[in-house]
Amino acid sequence: MKQGTTLFLKLTIILIGLPVIGLCIFVVPNIADYTSDLYPNISYIKYFVFLIMYGAAIPYYIALYQAFKLLNYIDKAKAFSDLSVSALKRIKFCAIAISILYVVGMPVFYLIGERDDAPGVILLGMVIVFASMVIAVFAAVLQQLLYNAIAIKAENDLTV
Repeated sequence: MKQGTTLFLKLTIILIGLPVIGLCIFVVPNIADYTSDLYPNISYIKYFVFLIMYGAAIPYYIALYQAFKLLNYIDKAKAFSDLSVSALKRIKFCAIAISILYVVGMPVFYLIGERDDAPGVILLGMVIVFASMVIAVFAAVLQQLLYNAIAIKAENDLTV
């Protein structure tokens, strides 16, 4: 397959990663400071915000890297291989990890939304959980389809 066909998707993956770096550098510390200002009697809440937000950024970038590798496999005509199945498996686990982190962090979103009278904060946390779970299910379906396609291909290769 021509390398240019996946170039747009590779650029998109890079562009999707840039705003999260910006959020991690500029916005997350402000959110943590704001949360600690809202609840000065809970001293550890600032570090809990850091743990959730930065903790979710790690599997996010791992999933982006796996998607980039998957596109490279497609370029090298190795789309129907065990390497692609394992990349989809890692993407699925990363999406599940992000969902778990944000579910664990929902009490913090609730506290921020309650004190600041902004229910959108709670909704934002729920949207992230839902989107991550949709990605996990989609990756699981693709993983199973790819696994079945590889099995059919192996069976056809044995048939003369």
